[in-house]
Amino acid sequence: MSADVRPIAASELPDWLTTLNTGFLTPATPTESDVAQRAAHSDLARIQGGFDPVTGRCVATFRSFAQELTVPGGATVPCSAVSNVTVLATHRRQGVLTRMMAAELDAAQARGDVLATLIAAEYPIYGRYGFGPAASLAEWEIDVARTGLDRHRPLPADGSRIDLVDAAEARRVGPALHERLRAGAHGTIGRDDRWWDLTTGMAQMSHRPYKQKMFAVYRTADGEVAGLAVYRADDHWTDAKVPQQTLFVTDLIAATPAAERALWHFLCSIDWVLKVRTGYRAPDSLVPDLLPDPRAARLVTAADFLWVRVLDVVRALSARTYAVPGTLVLEVLDPDGPAGGRYRLDAGAGTCARTEEAVDLRLDVSALGALYLGDTSAVRLAELGRVAGERPGAVELADAVFRTARRPWCPDVF
Repeated sequence: MSADVRPIAASELPDWLTTLNTGFLTPATPTESDVAQRAAHSDLARIQGGFDPVTGRCVATFRSFAQELTVPGGATVPCSAVSNVTVLATHRRQGVLTRMMAAELDAAQARGDVLATLIAAEYPIYGRYGFGPAASLAEWEIDVARTGLDRHRPLPADGSRIDLVDAAEARRVGPALHERLRAGAHGTIGRDDRWWDLTTGMAQMSHRPYKQKMFAVYRTADGEVAGLAVYRADDHWTDAKVPQQTLFVTDLIAATPAAERALWHFLCSIDWVLKVRTGYRAPDSLVPDLLPDPRAARLVTAADFLWVRVLDVVRALSARTYAVPGTLVLEVLDPDGPAGGRYRLDAGAGTCARTEEAVDLRLDVSALGALYLGDTSAVRLAELGRVAGERPGAVELADAVFRTARRPWCPDVF
């Protein structure tokens, strides 16, 4: 018999957390504090569990929560963010995840969510449910000695300044700065009060010790906050007691290129630091080319990151803007899903509606998710057999319409 899939009761949360920890290979027994924190910051109605019909034990976990995603052009759309997905090895291949996902996508559609989002730990799983990899990330390790920067003069001579601040000040200025960034950076997601409390140590997770961080704020000549860097360092010394620290950037948001340039120069000028790990950045981040010698920044990570599942095609395609005008009739294939059908996209007007016109481009919903934020080439997808042009030039037009000048970036894990 397959597991029973349903929303959990409050009394089942400890069992659910135990299964979650086991599935994530950190099999710690949740404490009362762990359970209380999860209950306080989760909507139990959006937590599903799979329960063994014989033992009654929780054998699968699934959670979703409300999220806002910035799309090309700066608008935001409501999403259902999927997280904490596990199925124990003893209950694989029994359709448990399929039923949990189906229940969530039905509920998301009923709530009026435009998209579902997730970060996939394993690539092959989520395309089956209509998700496509929509935004990638990159991380660099900077060899400070090779940068060519003048480490004795890290600040620009334009009257701007960088101040080291405490956690309370970072908590005060960070949210408004992030909203300013998010308005023009598609792929970013909203950060709620709890996100900022956890990042600055104002709140802590009982199961995850807080690592003390340092905070640097960039201010323009007129005192406006335009950048924030959050970082920590290891404590590595040679046997001769020579410091050889690596600095780890956990967050860096900049409202202007000048702010970003100044913050990276500052981070590469800190005494004792030999290397700087940039943390997850956009794949076309400015950081390597902000250095006099871009080769000082060695790419250490390049991977898919944010996955998107389109639920409401009309609202999704009407919400974003497009680089060039053009009209495309899309046939979206979504068996048993909400996105299937034929749609006329007028990129010039920024409108989308259902239609019965002849098809220009045929694609499944996961390919539409991959195209949606502008990171993926329609031409490339066609060559891979995931997009089919039904009239000459349709694929090339789709490529021009959907692509964006800068690549999407989601800096946050969820």
